[in-house]
Amino acid sequence: MYRGRFAPSPTGELHAGSLVAALASYLDARAHQGEWWVRMEDIDGPRCVPGADQTILQQLQRCGLQWDGDIAYQSLERHKAAVYSGTCRNGLQGKSARAWRFNVQAWSAKRGSPWVQWTDRRLGAQTQNVLDEVGDFVLKRADGLWAYQLAVVVDDSAQGISHVVRGQDLTDNTARQIMLQEALGLPQPVYLHTPLVLGANGEKLSKQNGAKAIVLSTETAVCQAMNQAAAALGLDTRSAPLNSLAERPSVVAIWTAQWAQREATKIAA
Repeated sequence: MYRGRFAPSPTGELHAGSLVAALASYLDARAHQGEWWVRMEDIDGPRCVPGADQTILQQLQRCGLQWDGDIAYQSLERHKAAVYSGTCRNGLQGKSARAWRFNVQAWSAKRGSPWVQWTDRRLGAQTQNVLDEVGDFVLKRADGLWAYQLAVVVDDSAQGISHVVRGQDLTDNTARQIMLQEALGLPQPVYLHTPLVLGANGEKLSKQNGAKAIVLSTETAVCQAMNQAAAALGLDTRSAPLNSLAERPSVVAIWTAQWAQREATKIAA
């Protein structure tokens, strides 16, 4: 059974880039007659904005993206960074290590190689030497919060997520997550990383660099945002534009069919 998810961080409202990721994961799930779940990745409590989770859910509903099941929250007390040299792996100056890290060197020796290979449904064959390119990575931060890499792997498994559709900026995380899946004996989802939406300065849109929230206050604004997101995913919005909220079910169904046809063409090729 196909089960996909959209997992935003409730650190603010959705922007154009996050809407593209949401729409892509939604269309992929529906094209496979699968489920689409929403999970709030609120592991970093200090960065979370009160009420942002409800705002995001309202934005998704405004765009006609209805999820299956209950909304999940990581809610745990429980990124590309420089390669960790191992300086504090065994503590520093007689003190125990403050953060928990995954010992990549030890796991690489156990599995026989530091290289991780996988196939992305859009980007094709991918490979990374985690030992040389990343090194040991954090599982639990010094402030006591569980790190993203571990939380996302555990939560995807707990929710039975079979397919992960997310932005291309997260591609670099995949090898680390596959290593953790191996170490924990968890299944590996199928990955697809979508094109990034770039700002006028050429950088990807993100909350960290001040990307503005999408405006969905009017019917025209919703249609414009959805058409732009669909176009960013390479869908034919000229022949199937969204012109009114009443058209959402039929237009999204057309976009889903376009997505399914494109995936079928790739498989046939």
